[in-house]
Amino acid sequence: MASTGITALDKLLGPEGYPERSAVLVTGAPGVGKQALGYSFIHSGLDQGDFCLYVTRLATREVLKDAKAFGVNFENKAPSWISSDGAGFRYDYRDLTGLSYSIKEVLKKNSERRIRVFADVFSPLLMLNPPDAIYKFLTQLIADVKQYDSVMLATLEDGMHETQVMTAMEALFDGVIELKVYREGGLSYVPILTIQKMLGMPPQPGYFRFSFSQNAMEVAAYAQRT
Repeated sequence: MASTGITALDKLLGPEGYPERSAVLVTGAPGVGKQALGYSFIHSGLDQGDFCLYVTRLATREVLKDAKAFGVNFENKAPSWISSDGAGFRYDYRDLTGLSYSIKEVLKKNSERRIRVFADVFSPLLMLNPPDAIYKFLTQLIADVKQYDSVMLATLEDGMHETQVMTAMEALFDGVIELKVYREGGLSYVPILTIQKMLGMPPQPGYFRFSFSQNAMEVAAYAQRT
């Protein structure tokens, strides 16, 4: 198992986190907190001595700035990067072959260590490439990652893709976590987490309220008012 970096979420998942040699997808609307799960996942890996790769459509400096808002500082211990601007390999949405090659090379060079990969690039890639090309790319990428002692966490933007595309993407992954914000009467909005599926776990019906602070993500069972 690979710790999520969030104690409460680890307990929901086993209680030790994401299954080994797995690929887990986090879905949700922009701004709901998907990136924060990635920050915690990578930060936890760095603390444990894992090799960590962060694949992002953003510039490295943008990720570093945003992570600090969630109490995560990558300046002392930093992951390797594939980003649009910054140290490491350069991310180019037009070059799927190059992106695949870069990821494979990084995995091979660090195959003797446990590996963590976080990627926030799949929604942009789906918007700018034919879906069937992304399915093929992602199917091969997941197979490549799972050759090693590794876990990949990826995000997908809800509301940007057709239902058929979302369902096909979710089917490729071993686990799916959904983040949503529900309206609870008046102007009250409640952030809700659901575990749609997870490798090695029975179905987990139920809703969990979540919130972020400077130091942690809090997760608790949610019961709607009647």
